[in-house]
This record gives sequence, C-alpha cells and structure tokens, in this order.
Amino acid sequence: MSENNDFVNVKSQESNFKSPKKDKNHYSFGKNVLVPFASGVLGAGVLLGVCFNVPYVKDNMLGIQSNNSSSNAGSGTNINYNNINTDLVSLSSYSDTGVYVAQTVLPSIVGIKVEYSVSSIFSRVSSTANAEGSGVIISQDGYILTNNHVINSSSSSSSSYYTVGEATKITVSLYNDDTEYEAKVIGTDEQTDLAVIKIEKNDLTAATLGDSDSIQVGEWCMAIGNPLGMQSSVTTGSISALNRKITDSDGKQFTLIQTDTAINEGNSGGALVNSKGEVIGINTLKASGTGVEGLGFAIPINSTKSIYSDLIQYNKVKRPYIGITGSDITDEIIKKNPNSNLVKGAYIRSIEEYSPAERAGLRTGDIIIKADGQVVETMDDLNEIKNKHSIGDTISIVINRNGSEQEVSLTLIEQP
Repeated sequence: MSENNDFVNVKSQESNFKSPKKDKNHYSFGKNVLVPFASGVLGAGVLLGVCFNVPYVKDNMLGIQSNNSSSNAGSGTNINYNNINTDLVSLSSYSDTGVYVAQTVLPSIVGIKVEYSVSSIFSRVSSTANAEGSGVIISQDGYILTNNHVINSSSSSSSSYYTVGEATKITVSLYNDDTEYEAKVIGTDEQTDLAVIKIEKNDLTAATLGDSDSIQVGEWCMAIGNPLGMQSSVTTGSISALNRKITDSDGKQFTLIQTDTAINEGNSGGALVNSKGEVIGINTLKASGTGVEGLGFAIPINSTKSIYSDLIQYNKVKRPYIGITGSDITDEIIKKNPNSNLVKGAYIRSIEEYSPAERAGLRTGDIIIKADGQVVETMDDLNEIKNKHSIGDTISIVINRNGSEQEVSLTLIEQP
C-alpha cells in the first residue's frame, strides 16, 4: 500500500507542476514514474524473498521489528520486554506432571482408622470414638510414618465431661486394596507430633523421600491423603513459605512448610510431595476460621528422618538432655525491672539432680545467653541448639550470673 500511496502523490505533483501537453506528459510519466516504481517493487520482492529464506537474516529482521514494537508500546516504563519468558505454558504438560506424581505416590499413602475408648461421667460403660488420618509407607516391610495426634489422644480430646483413652484398635487401608490391616504402634513422639506404626505385610511400595532443605517458595506441590475419610485424594498448590514458626493449641512450637494446597481433617500424616514424586513433608496442621483460606502446614521430611529412625530402633526418640527448666527474659521484663541484673536469655528456674547442668555448676537464677557460640534469647533457642547435638557431645554455655559472664562446659546425656 505504501508504494501505491507514493504513486498517487507523485502523480498529483506531476499534474500540478508539469506542462499539460498530452504526448510529452505520457512519455515523462512512463519514464520517470512507472519504470522506477516497477524496479523498486521487483527489487523489494527479491530482497524479502532472500531475507525470509535465510534464517539468520530473517531472525534479525524479525527481532528488530519485535524490539521496535516493544519499545513503542508501554513507553514510560522500565520493563525490559526482552527478558520476559514468553514461552507458552502447556496445560497438557502441567496435567501430565500431576498425573505422574499421583500415580507414583498414591501406592505409598495409606488411610488410618483409629478406635478410642471414651469414658463419660454420665455413664459407667465406656463407649467408642473413631478418628481417621493418613500415613506414608517408609519401608517395604510395613513401617508407616504418621502424626502422633492421629493415633494418640491428647488433652484437647478430653473435657470435664468425658475422657478419651488410648487407641484400642488401629487399622490401615492400602491404595487399591479393600483389605483392612491391623496395625501396632511402634513408637510415638509428642514433641515433634510424629509416630510410627506397622502392619504385617511385605512388598509394599515405600515412598521416595526428597530433600526438604532444597525446596523453594513458589514450587509446585501436591498433598495426598485421606481427607474426611475420602481415601487417596490429591490436591495441588505451591510452597507458600518456609521455616514458619507455628504454635499449636497445646502450646508446642513447630518449624513447618507452609502451603496453599488444600489440607483438611484426615490429611494429617499424609504426604506433601514435589513434582518429582518425592515426599518433602508430612501434612500436620491447617489454619481454620472465618476468612482463612489456603493455610496448610507440613513437617519438613528431613527433620523426620532421625525421629522415625529412633522410633523404629528404640520405640522412642533419644534426645540430649541438659536438665533445667527455665523461662524467657524479654525486653519487656527487663524494662519492668530496671535495677536488676537481668539480660535477655534463658533464665534457669530449676535444675535436675545429677543432670549435666548440675555437674557443670549451673545455678538457679543464672541466665544462659550463649550456647555453642550462638546467641540464646529464649528457651526455644537453647533447645534448638541442643537438639542438633548427639548424646555424649560436649557444648559450651555462656551464662550471666549477677551481672557478670561466665563460660562453662557440659556433656549431654540421654533425656530420662
């Protein structure tokens, strides 16, 4: 079209500025306009034909055009459109990932049913209550990892009117298997809310455990479990946050993975998995209430490995032990006691007899401000440092005693 417009303009100019003699105008028009115009069209056609059949030239031409159009659109912004990934996302590939992960992991996830005995003040006869949860097969010979609260009653399960006792029966349902297998409790750990149960069956599909230390915020994930008794359900989402400090209704603090993947009652003890079909967490908590959506939490799988190993080997978790009870000295407490020698740290309220703390010479009223060279501001800080050690390790403790600092060493023993 541009060539035709130019032709119109030229013709108009010729008409305006040239002599009106018919023969001469016809000769000049053909010589001065038609011949150059035809040559230009032919040359342009050859050029375009060559360029679009030579990939390098073609790509560069199209690249220049793309850059020019990009820079003209949205002027006044600092967006570098050349760095934006404009590749289309294949929905079929996304779907295939979910299908692959589900098919890979579902055989390793079980449904758990628990029967409890319930005693009521209104009746002398005990009744039975039921609960459901999920579990992850961690060995071919029947060991299953789940949450402690799935198979153990807690204080929150009882009231002044009734008491929930220990589980009287635990049954496990496998994927695509109508048989219910009775399970026995191998070990439980209230502190980490983990437990191991076992069924007498071999050749099970053990889950592949991933590396929860390498996951990233925004990463795709899937929750698999037994929500509301609907066995073998999957939901997908992403990793919302890492290392969330969450305190449960019993006051226990956990460091958890946060996810927006739907987690409901019955998902507890089930798996949070990545796009490779590896278990990266054990689903354990969800936030609920008006206006709350997409707040689920999982125990990082790396932190479970030493726990379930101890539970299988010793039926309990062997933990290092210092032998003190204490409380936190906060800035607020210090401000309320300006004339004291208080500093931020873990205040020792009592010391157990024959404990490492007593042997190291610690006293009631000492404030622990460092352990292993790391600053201690709370009892949780101290426990976190201690739990990274093994029984028999020696650690250094810095205390503030009446305003002066002292350093002592103590050797950790197994917690009674």
